[in-house]
Amino acid sequence: MASKLIFELSRPGRKGYSLPKIDVPEKHIEDLIPLKFLRSSPPSLPEISENEVVRHYIRLSTLNYHVDKGFYPLGSCTMKYNPKVNEVTASFPGFRDIHPHMDDELVQGALQIMYELGEMLKEITGMKGVSLQPAAGAHGELTGILMIRAYHEKLGNPRKKILVPDSAHGTNPASVTISGYTAVSVKSNEYGTIDIDDLKSKLDEDVAGIMITNPNTLGIFEKDILQIEKLIHEVGALMYMDGANLNALVGITKPGDMGFDVVHLNLHKTFSTPHGGGGPGSGPVVVSEKLIPFLPIPRVEKKEDKFILNYDYPDSIGKIHTFFGNFGMMVRAYTYIRMLGSKGLKEVSESAIINANYLLSRIKDYFDRPYLGKPLHEFVVSGSRYKLEYNVRTLDIAKRLLDYGFHAPTIYFPLIVSEALMIEPTETETKETLDAFADALIKIVEEIKTNPDIVRSAPHTTPVKRLDDAYASKNINVCFKE
Repeated sequence: MASKLIFELSRPGRKGYSLPKIDVPEKHIEDLIPLKFLRSSPPSLPEISENEVVRHYIRLSTLNYHVDKGFYPLGSCTMKYNPKVNEVTASFPGFRDIHPHMDDELVQGALQIMYELGEMLKEITGMKGVSLQPAAGAHGELTGILMIRAYHEKLGNPRKKILVPDSAHGTNPASVTISGYTAVSVKSNEYGTIDIDDLKSKLDEDVAGIMITNPNTLGIFEKDILQIEKLIHEVGALMYMDGANLNALVGITKPGDMGFDVVHLNLHKTFSTPHGGGGPGSGPVVVSEKLIPFLPIPRVEKKEDKFILNYDYPDSIGKIHTFFGNFGMMVRAYTYIRMLGSKGLKEVSESAIINANYLLSRIKDYFDRPYLGKPLHEFVVSGSRYKLEYNVRTLDIAKRLLDYGFHAPTIYFPLIVSEALMIEPTETETKETLDAFADALIKIVEEIKTNPDIVRSAPHTTPVKRLDDAYASKNINVCFKE
């Protein structure tokens, strides 16, 4: 059966529910609810039987692509498998049924989870302070930059600009701008890492800090990070690390050892809490000693044998999230870390690096690599040759992958790579899956050379065929009309 909207399945008189009789006399309803809030006519809801409702949503669920269904190689997104044990612990009644307005004495278990998770994140990153409040990576970025501003303001001068590599995530300059700073781009060299000479030319007393993703958005480790740290701190600026790619470092090295002052982490990426679908996410920040006074409040602390919420920090940037953050994500990440332990976390990073480099070895002869640096957990290749020779874009390749049963990798990012495909297999994929994905890409390359039209017009086997993206973005219509 072709997929239809639930309104199209509706037939008058059908229903899939049985409600108890109303226990309030109708004549008293207006006494309880002001007339202006009452409907003059019933809402236009679909009328449909229970089994048809179930079938409709099950049918939709099978059309949706997700990490439990197949390989999801989105570069920089770390779409790794989410262990189901995480869901079990997050669903414990003692965690699920509590409310943030409850007294501290009644939620000691939840406070203990948050405190211990914070301590583990500090150990993993080599940092001295932590806040679990931010709700996502970009929210963590904003929190970090606001703390950098508060630090400089405490010294008497907030400064004016933040340096951002040209390979950075788009959220980095956005966070800089929202925080009242000017973003200044730093060029990459031929290896895809920060150009030290260009960095030096942009350093002065107006620089408040630098935002670095390490390994960077090309998947390449910034081998000059200690030199960069020295240059930044010499002018009194601070080091910010975007932790989006921490999945390559856990158990191997620590941002604190590299001299970073603030790092945001993505629990919904590195530590396997659910990712996508609009959230909720979790983007804690960890900081060096000098930024501890500026961390958000309240802070979960341990006093003797009791866990408390401490608001008594006068230099704090204040609250940046209602209550204490997305607690369910914290329980999931806590479970993941405790299940793996330090040895397991290191194996995760090692396996992610091995998987990425194996996949690259399979497809490197079929795509261009504009930067020479050796990648870690993800890599970026370019399909420019196919656009120039056959008028087949990276977008077309991504659409054709759908016909082979794979979600596409990130495309057209980072912006410094033309016709980019950014691929991150993560540690949870088998060699067989990686080989099948590589074989699909190689087959698509063969199609480009022999029958490019089949690639340009893809996908052909999905419920919805090629969409007119430009028209859709300019003529948005999300309403159903009979």
